[in-house]
Amino acid sequence: MAKKRSNGEGSITRRKDGLYMARYTVQTATGTKRKTLYGKNREDVAEKLVDALSNRNQGLVFDAGSQTVGEYMEQWLQTSARESVRESTYKSYRNQVRRYVVPAIGRVKLKRLSAMQIQGMYRAMLDRGLSPRTVQYAHAVLHRALRQAVRWGLVPRNVSEDVDRPRIRPEEIRPLNRHQARHLLNTAGESGDRFEALYVLALHTGMRPGELLGLKWEDVNFDEGGLQLNRALAGKNLTAPKTKRSRRRIDLSTASIAALKAHRKRQLEERMQKAGLWRDHGLVFPSTVGTPLFHRNVVRAFKNLLKRAGLPQSTRLYDLRHTCATLLLGSNVHPKYVQELLGHASIALTLDTYSHVLKGMDGGIGGAMDEALG
Repeated sequence: MAKKRSNGEGSITRRKDGLYMARYTVQTATGTKRKTLYGKNREDVAEKLVDALSNRNQGLVFDAGSQTVGEYMEQWLQTSARESVRESTYKSYRNQVRRYVVPAIGRVKLKRLSAMQIQGMYRAMLDRGLSPRTVQYAHAVLHRALRQAVRWGLVPRNVSEDVDRPRIRPEEIRPLNRHQARHLLNTAGESGDRFEALYVLALHTGMRPGELLGLKWEDVNFDEGGLQLNRALAGKNLTAPKTKRSRRRIDLSTASIAALKAHRKRQLEERMQKAGLWRDHGLVFPSTVGTPLFHRNVVRAFKNLLKRAGLPQSTRLYDLRHTCATLLLGSNVHPKYVQELLGHASIALTLDTYSHVLKGMDGGIGGAMDEALG
């Protein structure tokens, strides 16, 4: 005979529509309330019930009876997201919630939130001129939060799964050509640009801006002519690379080594001049007082360099990474090496990103077969 459950322990039954349902009780500020969980099979519901009872016994009582989407999102950020993702990711989630989700649907009751309301939020974001990528990211955060709400038994299903998300068109890359890249570096050198070495490394190694700003002198080995990429700067925080591929060793060109040595000499002179103000973080590219740089400040300096050089203002700092890749692939460097240099997760990503801008990678199959078999 099955053991009889004690009061409040929870019970699982099957409804007429085939769904399984578990009921249990919790103590709230307004008294005892009965909670209900749903699932397509008994095992899923049993797992949800175990989690719910565990949360209840630890004092984590969630009541969606009158809870708004805004109240739930803040609760989710603090009790779930904060401890399950990196600090920089958590801050990004929080910004998405407070900037887009809460103003649009924050006052809606969580239990009454519909796919149509979410769809309306996305439409309004696009109408305001926000990019499809921004809407996609807001969706990803909201979807994750609502998925947790289902697991906690606050709502029976994740209504964000029924929403049409905007299609993201591949972002156009704007690499410089060989002559433009040389002119950019010449202009930086002639004007004594403080970030000359950063531009040299960006073009010669394809490092991401955050990776360059997170680079430390301890990562650079002049004797071996290389560097080890161990971290990146995200916002104000130094964080570990997101993927194993991003954590990589990079062989430095002769020009990169020369630029870094000259940059280190200038930095030591700068430190002596600001001995009382300098706060050493060991960074290769810090602010004028040694602290981590804000990305926007480097972008501003880069735009000024483009203006001095007479190069397109539409060029982004990240396009120096694209320039590195296209110049190497255009010089017949094997794509596998370029993939490893850039830290791409797969060679497919490298080829998909750059095939349309490289001569000879857009076809020519017929001519090749004529040559091979003719």
